Amino acid sequence: MSFKLISQALNRNQPPPRMWRQHPLKDRYDVVIIGGGAHGLACAYYLAKEHGITDVAILEKRYIGAGGSGRNTTILRSNYLTPEGVRFYDESLRLYHQMALEFDYNVMFSKRGHLTLAHSDGAVRTMRRRAEVNRLQGVDSRLIWPEQLKALCPPLDVSENPRHPIQAALFHPPGGVIRHDAVVWGYAHHADRMGAEIHQLTEVSGIRVEKGKVSGVETNRGYIKAGTVLNATAGWCSTISEMAGVKLPVTTFPLQACVTEPLKPFLDVIIVSGSLHVYISQSDRGELVMGASVDPFASYSMRGSLGFTEGLAGHMLELFPSLANARLMRQWAGLCDMTPDYSPIMGFTPVDGFLVDVGWGTYGFKATPSSGKRMAELIATNKTPELIHPFRLSRFYEHDLVGEKGAASVSN
Repeated sequence: MSFKLISQALNRNQPPPRMWRQHPLKDRYDVVIIGGGAHGLACAYYLAKEHGITDVAILEKRYIGAGGSGRNTTILRSNYLTPEGVRFYDESLRLYHQMALEFDYNVMFSKRGHLTLAHSDGAVRTMRRRAEVNRLQGVDSRLIWPEQLKALCPPLDVSENPRHPIQAALFHPPGGVIRHDAVVWGYAHHADRMGAEIHQLTEVSGIRVEKGKVSGVETNRGYIKAGTVLNATAGWCSTISEMAGVKLPVTTFPLQACVTEPLKPFLDVIIVSGSLHVYISQSDRGELVMGASVDPFASYSMRGSLGFTEGLAGHMLELFPSLANARLMRQWAGLCDMTPDYSPIMGFTPVDGFLVDVGWGTYGFKATPSSGKRMAELIATNKTPELIHPFRLSRFYEHDLVGEKGAASVSN
């Protein structure tokens, strides 16, 4: 137990200190970060920790973690399809592993093992390719067969009875889950303590550009001058970028998820079906956290739908027939910004001083530590780090795409 917890226990009459403070909004900052989710907060944290840049404002139109950071299903992995993606997400996973020690705060990381199922010959070939790409990058990932799969997850139906029998799976032992709220709070707390200012209920309504360079942002609380502006939003990243005159090749889709009533622990691993576009894990409270593919239409709606529930339930019962009587307790939706090659956009734009960390689709939460660390490096040095160079905006007209579609089981 940490000294911090002991001291709080002994001071029962004293309320715990606030995780982050409230500040008056200044009229100028060196760096303004639009978006108070995990990515924006992580960037502010690493700017202060590694580069000594603390004159930073994080602007969030609602509350910290209100968007994708608080709506995702907490899965972490690095078994992607391209070498560029594998290297990036592997660094992020390593940073997640040491986060609790670095923050002196329990972020509830749990190493589970991640299994991506293959239901066809084509899917098996894709998993074999991913395993080889992963291993060449030093990532633990391998193809396993139904007998081994049954040993890892006894409740899973590996027989020939389902409509789509399981032929093999990509096994990624380092994969796990983490408490998403704890990650957000941890980054917010330490960014605040190092000098960055968090401003909730501060909505950006415009971005001023003068002679090709960003000069500041308009908000519902007034105008703020800025040397650098980072768009770290999800769902509305294209809308924010258009305020600066930057068009992004991004389309926004809803992504739904749900949880069941708490059940006795029985699912130690994370199960993903690449063909059925579903995934499932069990939380510490016993709930089954489940999701499916993004909705088949572009929209900014975050309402649940019966079609999602019916489709998910049918595929889940193919995989786990024993869940027939489990009751769904709640469902929700978030917004996913999808790029043509299913990889993010990070770095410079044609507008000097206006940067983007967007287009994460269904991968954003997994990328948080590495994204924050590398975007902070870019801001501090005005140079693109090698690790994120493949994800630059200019790749779309340089014909140098990073195709990650096959690595996402929730992408249509």
